[in-house]
Amino acid sequence: MTTLLFATNNQNKVTEIQSVVGRQIEVIGLSQAGIQLDIPEPHNTLEENASEKSRTVYGLTGMNCFGEDTGLEVLALNGEPGVKSARYAGEEKDFGNNLKKLLARLGSEQDRRARFRAVISLIWNGTEYSFQGICEGRISFEPRGSAGFGYDPVFIPAGSDKTFAEMDLDEKNKFSHRKKAADQLVLFLRESGF
Repeated sequence: MTTLLFATNNQNKVTEIQSVVGRQIEVIGLSQAGIQLDIPEPHNTLEENASEKSRTVYGLTGMNCFGEDTGLEVLALNGEPGVKSARYAGEEKDFGNNLKKLLARLGSEQDRRARFRAVISLIWNGTEYSFQGICEGRISFEPRGSAGFGYDPVFIPAGSDKTFAEMDLDEKNKFSHRKKAADQLVLFLRESGF
């Protein structure tokens, strides 16, 4: 079995990616690899932050690895929170506060179109590759559901009336931006003959 190191401390993300790639690849997070590191996200694009993560981990381990960065882009807020999604309400990455800030900024705005965009930077045998997944949708007026993480309680993907937080993982994966990017990663690895 091929092991792929995911440059994240977020076990929810590891679980989501593992559910997409199946059993042929074992996805492990930083803590499972014995790495205690919070990789900064200093850049202005998701692509650069994803690359920062994969390059940092590759530099430390020399292992095949990938980094991922996701942003929620809300049309009425000119793309906010975007690359600052995890730190929208402050450096402590408190998603309860992030949700409150997002809903307060939107207020009674009726145009609630939004999209999640995920970018994966894979370093495979020393070469970097990039994959992107997008999920169009809208922001609900109030949080709903208890599954998932982050902005899931307020994001309703196009084609559904449920928020991501009202879906189980299988249902979420039918829409997920992260799954779309991970599907491209898996296709690349299969074509590479892993």
